Amino acid sequence: MIRLLKRQRRCLTIVRYNRGVSVKHRVSLIIILLVTVTAVLSNVYIPWFDVTYELTAAGDVRERVKDSVEVPETPDLTDSRPITTHVPLPKQVKAIYMTACVAGTPAFRERLVQLVKETEINSIVLDIKDYSGAISFPPESPHWKPAWERAECGARDMRAFIEQLHRENIFVIGRITVFQDPFTASRFPHLAVKRADGQTVWRDGKGLSFIDVAAREYWDQLIELVADSYNIGFDELNFDYVRYPSDGNMLDISFPHSAGSKWPGDKQANLEAFFAYLSHALDDESRFAAYRHENTGRASSTPWTSADLFGMTTTNTDDLSIGQIQERAAPYFDFIAPMVYPSHYPRTYLGLGNPNDYPYKIVYHAMSSGVARMVASTTPVAGFLHTRIGTTTPAVFAKPMYGRERLRTWIQDFDYGGDYDAADVRAQIQASYDAGVMDWMIWAPSNIYTRGALLGPEASERSIP
Repeated sequence: MIRLLKRQRRCLTIVRYNRGVSVKHRVSLIIILLVTVTAVLSNVYIPWFDVTYELTAAGDVRERVKDSVEVPETPDLTDSRPITTHVPLPKQVKAIYMTACVAGTPAFRERLVQLVKETEINSIVLDIKDYSGAISFPPESPHWKPAWERAECGARDMRAFIEQLHRENIFVIGRITVFQDPFTASRFPHLAVKRADGQTVWRDGKGLSFIDVAAREYWDQLIELVADSYNIGFDELNFDYVRYPSDGNMLDISFPHSAGSKWPGDKQANLEAFFAYLSHALDDESRFAAYRHENTGRASSTPWTSADLFGMTTTNTDDLSIGQIQERAAPYFDFIAPMVYPSHYPRTYLGLGNPNDYPYKIVYHAMSSGVARMVASTTPVAGFLHTRIGTTTPAVFAKPMYGRERLRTWIQDFDYGGDYDAADVRAQIQASYDAGVMDWMIWAPSNIYTRGALLGPEASERSIP
């Protein structure tokens, strides 16, 4: 204390008698004097011209917190793109199917929304393009506008309807029938499957025409529809009828584009080429960049994808004359959905007789086989991504391995070949679980579902064993 007082007197003497000092120096001396007085009053020792201090514990915490707080990024106010908000993929997809006609009928579609809210269902598969080739909403793509204008069913308010579903946390899957497309075949007959004469458009037993799988011009047209669909709000795109036709006069049919492709006459290769092209295109975020996509639940602003395959693709290693092989589709989609409807199996399957009497056994066997093939490291099937192992006969190929979560089971809830009640529908769901496939989608063309087969909303997610 005595030393500090002496320094204080010394400073006062300097201020009083050093008249030759500049004004700037006088101000500096006054500041020094004030600091010294403050030190005396607070009883804190401050070395001359070497001012230091210690933080209190609380102050130290405040400084560390200040340093660790991340400053939020300033929003990009220059991004004026319209926003499309999505619902992330559920941990377990449990879906029902909705036609374009129901989507365009407010009272009917609200009944299905209510069913979702009251049960374990958390997703809806909604028609974008159905068996007719017409689409269910007004698109932005000029190419697809006629398919909307000629549609008999659809929802002009599709974006608003999807937004409503999203507010209810419902995941929305858009279904596109791909190569079954009478409307496009009539507009662009050069893309269509032909009769044996190579000129006349071929039609199946129901009078429906198909696009040739190898018609690459159509591939790009389809991708335009996918972009419009994702941008309007669909969370996932589901591709159905990804195959060559099978029902009709197969002796009077020709595939001009496939015949002129890199793999003439090879249905499997031409179909896999389409899968690869589609997958690569839909991984390109720039295709969807006209809108800012939020809450996608994934790192990219691209849609989830799934493909429907004929049920027997899980047990057959031939392509069933339609080009479909499970191993040649799996690499190109997020999910593979075999349509293992019991009614679609022959009476000879598993030696059971009428397959409609054994819904559990049919689905369990089919999906168990699908899982085994999905997780396997080898296959007897050749493919673009398969490598032959050795020279043994029959040939064995190394293949990519995938988890069982890549599979979804299509469940039958319609009376074709039998009367399907709540027990039959639930038996198929249980069979899927027992086979290790937790995701499923229920198909009822009438859109009238068996309520008794569904659990309550508390069971919206079932833990995977």
